[in-house]
Amino acid sequence: MPGNAEIAKDTIEQFKKIQRYMIAAKKEEATETYSILKEEYLSLKALLNVIGVNLIDIDRIKE
Repeated sequence: MPGNAEIAKDTIEQFKKIQRYMIAAKKEEATETYSILKEEYLSLKALLNVIGVNLIDIDRIKE
């Protein structure tokens, strides 16, 4: 079973990847894609908050 550090590391990587996709979708004006990605972004952000990860430096979306 993965430990907290491993869960945090994996979730942070997913969070960073989703943000990259969101930035690209916004740039391309892909509003439906952006909306779908935002749902995943919010779920990952909530999970990271629950496990105590400081998002100040890694949250590029700031919504």
